[in-house]
Amino acid sequence: MKLNLIVTLTAATLLHLACKPSASKFDYPVTAKVDTIDTYFGHQVADPYRWLEDDQSAQTKEWVRKQNEVTFGYLNSITFRDSLRERLTRIWNYPRQSAPWKSGGKYFFTKNDGLQNQSVFYMMDKIGDEPVMILDPNVLSGDGTVSLTNFTVSDDGKYLGYGISRGGSDWNEFFIRDLASGKDLTDHLMWIKFSGIAWHKDGFYYNRYPQPREGDELKGANSNSRIYYHKAGTPQEKDIPVYEEPENPHRSFSGDVTNDGQILVISASESTSGNALYFKRLDIANAPVVKVVEDFNSDYSVVDHINGYLYVHTNYLAPNYQLVRIDLKNPSRENWEVVIGQSDTDVLAAVTAVGGRFIGNYMHDAHSAVKIFDLGGGYLHDVELRSLGSAKG
Repeated sequence: MKLNLIVTLTAATLLHLACKPSASKFDYPVTAKVDTIDTYFGHQVADPYRWLEDDQSAQTKEWVRKQNEVTFGYLNSITFRDSLRERLTRIWNYPRQSAPWKSGGKYFFTKNDGLQNQSVFYMMDKIGDEPVMILDPNVLSGDGTVSLTNFTVSDDGKYLGYGISRGGSDWNEFFIRDLASGKDLTDHLMWIKFSGIAWHKDGFYYNRYPQPREGDELKGANSNSRIYYHKAGTPQEKDIPVYEEPENPHRSFSGDVTNDGQILVISASESTSGNALYFKRLDIANAPVVKVVEDFNSDYSVVDHINGYLYVHTNYLAPNYQLVRIDLKNPSRENWEVVIGQSDTDVLAAVTAVGGRFIGNYMHDAHSAVKIFDLGGGYLHDVELRSLGSAKG
């Protein structure tokens, strides 16, 4: 039914486009060129549209206005656009609810009445209780331009740390909500990008950049990422710097805390693939940061810390990924042990540690296959899934 709808709408759109004037008939605004030339390694590279990088200039704003005038002038001429919008609205208008998850000793789930832009978050002390609404992202702004980017509950269930983005920006702002009262604390953290909220005791670890110069917020280069520790109820200026590499200003860092709260895991990245891996013991006062992997040739993701070992999901020497065990006392590569070896045919997409077991989520013939292992990597059994699809959680 849905496939037929898509095919029908696509055919109708193509038919409509075929009946419209060709693109050469449109009166596109002229895009000015400038004589900007950079020299890289002895080669001159022209960049005639450099002026468009200044998104706040009057010239760029006027260019955008004229482009939108052409674009929406055409889109508004499509006769069946309103009926298409009405049909899609009817299809998408149905209530939905997520599966509950447990965090900080409480249960949470999301619910959407059908046409809400963002789902609403609810909390229960135990399954079966009357749920309490704790965060509605739809009321964070009157015009709907603020979106929720992070939702993390403290280990003791006292606080909710959440992040927002304004106008689709990569810049995030973090806030803390008291779950008992439903009110926000005064905490307001700024200049955050690509960061999680890693709770530890009465605060959390996160990473941010230095405050950019006024006017450069959306166009300036981001460098000198640093991990901080923020204590709930304190201003951002009091945050404690934890890790940085001034000699490598273009590296970005992220921090996470293992389930037992004993290890801060630090991931360093220079691009979209490959990361370095460090750790810092939180159960030992003034423990140093230990660098396990310093190159960026493979991907490393810590699954958990168990009895002095880090269990790491990685594609190091394993294109289909494997699970390795790293001794915190002897973390060099020659001491690593393979716990779950790579499959010859399936990609080990993710590993989760639950209840003294490892859950391996494999990609098999374009659908998920879930297998259970003991902590030594011994295969126990498959999880029977009711249908083909993508499993997560």
